Formats: sequence, C-alpha cells, structure tokens
Amino acid sequence: MLGYLATTRYSARDRVMFLFSMKVGLRAKATAALTWAMVTDAQGQVAEVLHVPNRARKGKTGGRTLLLHPDLQAALVALQTLRGDMATPERPILCSERGGGLSLAIVRLWFHRLSTSLKMDGCSSHSGRRTFMTRAARRVSQVGGSLWDVQELAGHTSLAMTQRSIEDDTEAKRKLVALL
Repeated sequence: MLGYLATTRYSARDRVMFLFSMKVGLRAKATAALTWAMVTDAQGQVAEVLHVPNRARKGKTGGRTLLLHPDLQAALVALQTLRGDMATPERPILCSERGGGLSLAIVRLWFHRLSTSLKMDGCSSHSGRRTFMTRAARRVSQVGGSLWDVQELAGHTSLAMTQRSIEDDTEAKRKLVALL
C-alpha cells in the first residue's frame, strides 16, 4: 500500500494517514481530529508520542497518550517540512487541497477509495486498526507484555472488546498447542 500511496497526488499526507491507522491503530474519528499540537513538543518538533484529547476519541474517560512508530514519526517530519508555516500547533495535520482539515466522512471515504483502488474488498477505515491490534496481540508476549497492554494501546475499556477486534489464526493455535 505504501508503494501505491507514493504515487498519489498528496503522497506525504496519504502516507501519514495510512500509518496512523496501521502503526498506531487510530480510529477514523481521531485521525480526522489530529492537529500538530498533538504530535509536537514545546519546540514544535515531532515528538515520540501522540496526545489524543477526549474530543478526538470515541471514549469518555479522558485523553490518551500513544507512542508513535518510527516510520510514522519520519512521515510526520516529512509532512511538517512540506507544510512549512502551515504546520502550526492549532492546524490540522491532514488537510484538504484547500487547506482545511479532513472530516470524519472524508477520512472514511479516503480509506474506502484506497481499498477499492487496490481491489481489497471488505476493507474499511477500521481495517488498519484491526490489523494493528492483531499484530500487537501476536507479538506482545515476545516483549514480555500481555493482552492487557494491547487493550491499553487500543484504548478499550474491556479486554473482551479487544479480543473481538483480534483476528484468530488456526495455524498459530496448532503451533501453540504443540509447544504446551
């Protein structure tokens, strides 16, 4: 997908939007609400974390702070450099051709068009989020973590909600049972 996005008219913006889904697991609502203040430090440099306030979230329990993947950090730096003076703290990260922020509907439509262009039936704006959670769940034990860490990364209030978002793998279950 990143290869395809490199050929789009707004490739730097499109890369950032895709990576927020795949590498942070953001919902479309949070993606549409992103401002530079959420990803930059006091000096205006791209930070290692994303601060998502409650207004940009689905939940009602307050904001969240998420770690940014190095690929996403690099993409944000490239986009910030491209935007120049337009990358001020109050400005949206993801802008339209006219400079305004993207709405939730436009973010969802963007993901729909991306999946349609690549003939990936069944994908949606939530597909990257589910992929992020599934990958995290499969690798969390390798770093000494647990599904509760994946739950926190996903911003879910219950482990049951996280489990519903994780895709199962029959072959992985076979390998696991063979290890026990």
